Amino acid sequence: MVASDMDYKVVFAALETVCENNISIFCGPTDLPYGAIAGRLVTCMREIQEHGRALEPVIASFTAVFHHYDFDAQTPGNGYRTLAKVLLSCLLHIINKGRYIASNYTSAFFRSDHNASEMEAYRSALCQLRALLHLAQQLINDNGFGQLYALQDGDLSRQFVQEYSSMHKACFYGRCLGFQFSPTLRPFLQTVVISMVTYGETYGKQQSGLGLAALSLLTSGKYVIDPELRGAEFERITQNLDMQFWKSFWNLTESGLLAGFSRIASYPVQVNLTLTLPPVNLQLPLASDPSLTATVSPPIAHWGPGPVHMRLISCELREGQESEELLAYSRSDPPAITASHLPWVQKQPRSPWLLIHFHGGGFVAQTSRSHENYLRTWSKELGVPILSVDYSLSPEAPFPRALEECFYAYCWALNNCHLLGSTAERVCLAGDSAGGNLCITVSMKAICTGIRVPDGIMAAYPATLLTTDASPSRLLTLIDPLLPLGVLTKCINAYAGADSQTVQTAADSGSLRALGRDTAALLSDLTQGASNWIQSFLDPMRTTGGVRSLSSAQMGSLNGATPAGASATNCVDHVDYPEGFEPLRSDCLAFIRPTTCPVIRNPFVSPLLAPASLLRGLPPVHIVASALDALLDDSVMFAKKLRDMGQPVSLTVVEDLPHGFLSLYQLAKEIDVAAETCVEQMRKIFEQGDLRPTLSETSQSGSRSG
Repeated sequence: MVASDMDYKVVFAALETVCENNISIFCGPTDLPYGAIAGRLVTCMREIQEHGRALEPVIASFTAVFHHYDFDAQTPGNGYRTLAKVLLSCLLHIINKGRYIASNYTSAFFRSDHNASEMEAYRSALCQLRALLHLAQQLINDNGFGQLYALQDGDLSRQFVQEYSSMHKACFYGRCLGFQFSPTLRPFLQTVVISMVTYGETYGKQQSGLGLAALSLLTSGKYVIDPELRGAEFERITQNLDMQFWKSFWNLTESGLLAGFSRIASYPVQVNLTLTLPPVNLQLPLASDPSLTATVSPPIAHWGPGPVHMRLISCELREGQESEELLAYSRSDPPAITASHLPWVQKQPRSPWLLIHFHGGGFVAQTSRSHENYLRTWSKELGVPILSVDYSLSPEAPFPRALEECFYAYCWALNNCHLLGSTAERVCLAGDSAGGNLCITVSMKAICTGIRVPDGIMAAYPATLLTTDASPSRLLTLIDPLLPLGVLTKCINAYAGADSQTVQTAADSGSLRALGRDTAALLSDLTQGASNWIQSFLDPMRTTGGVRSLSSAQMGSLNGATPAGASATNCVDHVDYPEGFEPLRSDCLAFIRPTTCPVIRNPFVSPLLAPASLLRGLPPVHIVASALDALLDDSVMFAKKLRDMGQPVSLTVVEDLPHGFLSLYQLAKEIDVAAETCVEQMRKIFEQGDLRPTLSETSQSGSRSG
């Protein structure tokens, strides 16, 4: 990430030079007709210069210690490294823009107002990053040596939530959007942000999901032209629109048109079959004595026994996959096996491998359909049938319903692998984000039940701590367009049941069935709330993304004012920033409901908190994390915990990609390389035979892919 101390010194020296050059140009005698623009640039560069001088010793202190927080010497990656990397990335953008201004200000084509606005946006971003680094310094001082989380220090975590609630964030969603990520991703991120704010503007209109998306596209022009407006609106919706907005927006990826595009771009498969398992008891042999069996009941949490929905994907038709016994489980009419009834399709023997997949989506959104793109490729590259589980989603189905359904599907697959085109000699669990969490907790449940444990786990950027406990990487939720803290806490509270709603009946709870009625129903329930938001859009102070400083009294009242149905953050002491410095504050305050529900500390919700007795016996766990992911520290600390217990584990940290990068498969070369890293980890699980890596081999397996 930061290769050496010399790297940051060179960057700060270049920043100082650029600032001095621009100040001398626009302060000195000039006949350029810039007027107020020159004054804006001079003020901006002086403030940037001040921030740079204050931040250089901070980065120096980070580079001196952040290696102590790595998984091992071969795997440099943790939140402190990430914050340093993000800061230097911001400085490099400022340096490049400053050099451009100094070289082109006399050009007839030089857009003075545009360039001043660009520089001012990065100045605001730099100011907020300075605040994040100050918070990170507090974490270093107050946490135990080598510890990335303050799991027992509620005040630090409450301070973090309070700062998020009031700090200005719109600058990270406008002109500076995605500056920390790979440049090839920035157009995609801009598309996502514009789509979300325009969708928010039309949210509540009685349209189908696809019709609403089309209407949103027609009203998106102003957000393309005005990045400040875009940033302000995105800040508001990421902080204060409720969970049903997010569910309906994310479920647009399930619409027929978008899913069709995904299928066209992805690898063709011969088997793509949706299945429904009836709720019956299963009998599985005990791992310790196969002559004895354990009874596994169907999922029962919240609404009693109900079916479990799944999708079988296989690039080749294999024995068993065309059987009447399997097709009896199919939800399609007729069953959707692409070529099974064609006489010229050659049936392949059963694979010795079986991959069971749990999708991400924050426990609240998406299904296997959203993840088909990379699952099809995995099936081809590994030559393995894949069973992807469509577990019920929160807040309608909070914990432990999803875990029960995933565990039940796992047990059914072990008993019925012959129908899936596999002999299940080797079984791997794979999942991303929330799905990575479920891979771990399903394995823990298998250990507790005494049945066969999977042969390995591939968890991509897993959520292992479902709290708002502060860590350096969690500070990124203030700037991350794909995982803001306001959205993260909504997902956590939904899964924990803190935001549970009227429970669906078992017949209606399937996530794929729900998609048939998703957007219209969700929108009709929340028209009034959306109308209030649209009305606030008309307020000029709101649309300009007003930035201000809060008084001490206002900071105290921030956590006392609570919108209907929400709980305020506990009042804590305001963060003490260096004298003369205060981060920018926003007129759009976030109301973050604290993740205080006791369920979130259940080890089957937050496996990072699980005792050794529940984790001992896990199969080899291969974690693929991203250096720019707000959940990076979850992966690092969980990998350390397993390693220190003597459990086989590896950690790979890929660069320059956001949380959820698997869902962005085929959008950028860097994402494809990271996805291939996931495939290689699964290949290790399938090909390792009965040999599991020793602890020393595990330590050496940690690596970083760039």
